[in-house]
Amino acid sequence: MGMTIAQKILKEHLVDGEMVQGQEIGFRIDQTLTQDATGTMAYLQFEAMGVDQVRTERSVAYIDHNTLQSGFENADDHKYIGSVAKKHGIYYSKAGNGICHQVHLERFGAPGKTLIGSDSHTPTGGGIGMLAFGAGGLDVAVAMGGGAYYIPMPKMVRVNLTGKLSPWVSAKDVILDVLRQMTVKGGVGKIVEYAGEGVATLSVPERATITNMGAELGATTSVFPSDGETRRFLEAQDRGDVWVELSSDPDAVYDEEYTVDLSALEPLAAMPHMPDNVKPVAEIGAIKVNQCCIGSCTNSSYYDMMKVASILKGKTVHPDVSLTISPGSKQVFNMLAQNGALADIIAAGARILECACGPCIGMGQSPESAGVSLRTFNRNFEGRSGTQDAQIYLVSPEVAAASALAGVLTDPRTLGEMPAIEMPEHFVINDNMIVRPAENPAEVEVVRGPNIKPFPLGKALEASYTGRVVLKTEDNITTDHILPAGAKLLPYRSNVPYYSNYCFINVDPEFPARCKEQGGGVIVGGANYGQGSSREHAALVPLYLGVKAVLCKSFARIHKANLVNSGILPLTFADPADYDAINLLDEIALPHVLEEIKNGSQVTVVCGGRTFKADCDVSDRQRGALLAGGTLNYAKEQAAQ
Repeated sequence: MGMTIAQKILKEHLVDGEMVQGQEIGFRIDQTLTQDATGTMAYLQFEAMGVDQVRTERSVAYIDHNTLQSGFENADDHKYIGSVAKKHGIYYSKAGNGICHQVHLERFGAPGKTLIGSDSHTPTGGGIGMLAFGAGGLDVAVAMGGGAYYIPMPKMVRVNLTGKLSPWVSAKDVILDVLRQMTVKGGVGKIVEYAGEGVATLSVPERATITNMGAELGATTSVFPSDGETRRFLEAQDRGDVWVELSSDPDAVYDEEYTVDLSALEPLAAMPHMPDNVKPVAEIGAIKVNQCCIGSCTNSSYYDMMKVASILKGKTVHPDVSLTISPGSKQVFNMLAQNGALADIIAAGARILECACGPCIGMGQSPESAGVSLRTFNRNFEGRSGTQDAQIYLVSPEVAAASALAGVLTDPRTLGEMPAIEMPEHFVINDNMIVRPAENPAEVEVVRGPNIKPFPLGKALEASYTGRVVLKTEDNITTDHILPAGAKLLPYRSNVPYYSNYCFINVDPEFPARCKEQGGGVIVGGANYGQGSSREHAALVPLYLGVKAVLCKSFARIHKANLVNSGILPLTFADPADYDAINLLDEIALPHVLEEIKNGSQVTVVCGGRTFKADCDVSDRQRGALLAGGTLNYAKEQAAQ
């Protein structure tokens, strides 16, 4: 039987388990990346492992999230990450060099390699044929130390691309259409592979936009073949030597198949407040727009920015619209400056932001009260922009630029003939903002600022547990719900005790105080609990607050793994109807939990006078971690044996 691209790469890197669907596999990781919002914890955990030098082929620490330095906290975190990187063999991309996924695609990624990153949009690397996964910081730390990365063997999904994109229709519309078909839950436990005649018509930046937003499907990762187009991109980056050809076998078997007719697509938008709430721009109509933000790891490539510059050239942004531009990397920014496109953007009245995540992570540029903001980003969860009642639409750069000029949501097909944008034969190469590791690591002192606090550790599982239901939530709770980001709170990612005061505040402002009053407890949730980012703070902070278990209908992949890593029990209702009978502050007991987890049996739950069963669907390795109170505790136990 033939193999898919993902199966080929996994087989080549497999170190533990069998590639049987649903069974846990462990595989070797070639490259890692971190960003500064998750990096501090990842490197604290790496230091706790006691490994002197990273054992990957390449590990890179990026500064791209917490770049607004309104206090000492972010600058201190950057200093810590920079020093720990220099000491332990990690490359360090300074603030201003660009967004991790864009820079990694340009300068480090390679077809056929495995990559994990402490950021959920790491699958961007699938655009050049990498098998790239978002993961929690501890998983990245383990991989840097030479350990395997573990996931349940995913299902394989083929998305067949036919035809060719029409003028003014873009890669963003492709992934929005896939989201429309599969939904934000449709990719859970699956790897999405793009295939068909339409693949050859898409450039690497277009492919990367599509794999980037595979995270919004809940997919384990997404991947494109590595072909002649991939080779041209890598050669233009002076990295043609890393190219290998990659494709699936003609007789490869897929669990699901979808088709996107590129020729039939039209400009689309994801409406508030979910990436799968997709409608055609023409159908939504000419709603008034207050803000347009172009950039993020989804749409900040040179190719995207040149399209925007060509639309804005010689025109003026509507007086009622604030237009912001965030180039994805210094390379992109520099090339725009050299070819005059940056002047066209500035002359039109756009605000140029630095090469960073910026508004996407809530780092500035929050919309006005009840404002309508069109964003070329990947998420439009309620409140993520920093304005709770803002209406956020996800669109392509073409739609955003056309709408910024018109002042209303605009179908760019009304602009006439589309300018032809060619990919450059050679990119400008200047890696002077990437700091190499020290030649003499012993001479490097790791610098820790006063805001950097130790990460919490779980405790070994006891025979039984009794507590209260400290929160009950609906479906599709995101990590942004669990722990808000934004300019006011992100500086405290290194300070879990302080950050804990903001856990779930946009869902229930009383949650932190209730947890402290009750000494922790159990969170009850709906389906797809923990979707969104890879931030392990969404597990570490509840751990600090004393949360012992999350009992829900289903989990998002990365968050479930982070809960296990932290020693929090990830339980799912055996009968989802039992969710309805549970109320806030009900007493909830797990009378035989130690024995049941140890034996791999269903967990008995007693709540409100009723007894029912919950599943704890974990691997033997994860079971050991839960019994020990978390993965770090478990690793230390294993090492001591």
